[in-house]
Amino acid sequence: MDIGPRLKLVRESYKLSQRELAKRAGVTNATISLIEQNRVSPSVSSLKKLLEGIPMSLADFFTFDEPPRENGYVFRPGEQPDLGQQGLRLLLIGATVQDRQMRMLRELYAPGAGTGDEPITHPEGEECGLVVRGTIELTIDGKINVLHAGDGYYFPSTLPHRFRNIGQDEAEIISANTPANF
Repeated sequence: MDIGPRLKLVRESYKLSQRELAKRAGVTNATISLIEQNRVSPSVSSLKKLLEGIPMSLADFFTFDEPPRENGYVFRPGEQPDLGQQGLRLLLIGATVQDRQMRMLRELYAPGAGTGDEPITHPEGEECGLVVRGTIELTIDGKINVLHAGDGYYFPSTLPHRFRNIGQDEAEIISANTPANF
């Protein structure tokens, strides 16, 4: 999915100028312009920060123009929007569910891919997951942990954290967090 044109569509539908969105998100006008032209691809954490200026969740951003679903309980692979980029696929299950109370992801990391150099933090909540395959480096509050298939994690989402595949093969995590802040 092209992030740039989608950001422009969302920004314009909210009647925001590039300047106003940049001011709200704490970035330069040039940054917004480069993203909208697909000349720069923001990390997940950077995009989340940018969308807070609208305000909008990542799930709402990636499902912005989708029609309502007929069957609201089952989500086939084609109905799981990919919130990731740059070798990271974050497949959101239940993106179209109104007033979701949790976020459930199938995360696929190419070798070397991660959530970005900038640690992610959320204002509240908890996060947990299970490594299905591969080797993941999980940094929580500055402490580095190496996780392998079968290892799980559970931590307060208020702590700065980041994920990175340090293995030679694709890594997969099934994760959930509450509240649904994505």
